Amino acid sequence: MSLDHLSDLQTASRTRAADSRVQLTRPITLLFAVTAGFAVANAYYAQPLLDTLARQFDISRAAIGSVMTVTNICYGLGLLLLVPLGDLWDRRRMILIQSIVSALSLLAIATATRGVVLFAGMALIGFLAVVTQVLVSFAAGLAEPAERGQIVGTVTSGIVLGILLARTFSGAIADLAGWRAVYLTSGCVTLMLAAVLSRVLPHHPSTGIAQSYPRLIASVFALVAQERVLRVRGFVGFLHFAAAMTLWTPMVLPLSAPPLSLSHTEIGLFGLAGAAGALGAARAGRLADRGFAQWTSGIGLTLMLLSWLPTALVMHSIAALVVGVVAFDLGLQAVHVTNQSLIYSVRPEARSRLTAGYMLFYACGCASGSIASTFVYARFGWSGVCTLGASISAVALAFWYATLRRAA
Repeated sequence: MSLDHLSDLQTASRTRAADSRVQLTRPITLLFAVTAGFAVANAYYAQPLLDTLARQFDISRAAIGSVMTVTNICYGLGLLLLVPLGDLWDRRRMILIQSIVSALSLLAIATATRGVVLFAGMALIGFLAVVTQVLVSFAAGLAEPAERGQIVGTVTSGIVLGILLARTFSGAIADLAGWRAVYLTSGCVTLMLAAVLSRVLPHHPSTGIAQSYPRLIASVFALVAQERVLRVRGFVGFLHFAAAMTLWTPMVLPLSAPPLSLSHTEIGLFGLAGAAGALGAARAGRLADRGFAQWTSGIGLTLMLLSWLPTALVMHSIAALVVGVVAFDLGLQAVHVTNQSLIYSVRPEARSRLTAGYMLFYACGCASGSIASTFVYARFGWSGVCTLGASISAVALAFWYATLRRAA
């Protein structure tokens, strides 16, 4: 047995011992979910406000999608540079620091008068929003193996609701008090959550990893090279989140333009339609615990592909778009939870780095989908966007089936 392997076994043993000292109760699990939901929502408030922000800061409609692109790129940097530290530092302290700095960034956006401040604030929000992944890996480490999928599904449900209800919240607040009130309110809520977390969040001792920061970051890529399940699930994540941003990034543009001309509040309500994804996340976690992760993924990817047909009919039927959004987000979150459940089953001493590796694929997919969908909408309209999204979903389903046959 090599010294490196022996060191990994010793570190894994210390990780399990550290996890066992903290009991993951139902209230704490729900706190994880609520905190993760509010944290991720900060990065999505801008989506139904893109047309307003374009006018406020004199940015063209074709270029305003870059606000979300910058946010997603910085989210990817946060995944690489911040999340792996969860295997080295006290995760409780990391969560509190990220929450406080996020609140200050939100307040800066609320008072911005220049586009550069808006972009800088959104970049920082994206960078710090990876606190959600620190929370997920924290919860996965505290959970018993037999219920890990369910715990991950519960926390992910909070993230799903945060992403989807962010649009409803920002649209309603913007119509009532202007877009600045969205970020002002969120900044205050985030500060209050940080205060609650400081009293309730359990302490989590260091896992005892003795590793320099550069080697810690490099080990993320080493894990991608070493663990096939991480590579496979990471690429599935890349494709299905590229499809997700292809749907959500340009959606506000046809909905706000004639003949529909929906208000911010009405556009935000589509987040409620997608909230069914939260139900999919919780159910998918339980199925993964019972050994049905692969087939849950296949069903989820199939739902995502089929959802593009009713989604393409938005100019003829709002109801068809609602059906498409519900089906898409249900499939999206089912796949996401099963991906996480599978990668957390390996290398317990490296859960934060496994999270970082997987979510790097996610961030690249989101950034690619944002860029591609904005360009395609400008050139080919909503029908072009739906064709692009359906093509990405079809590739994801075909890739899943190919890897399933190989495993068999």
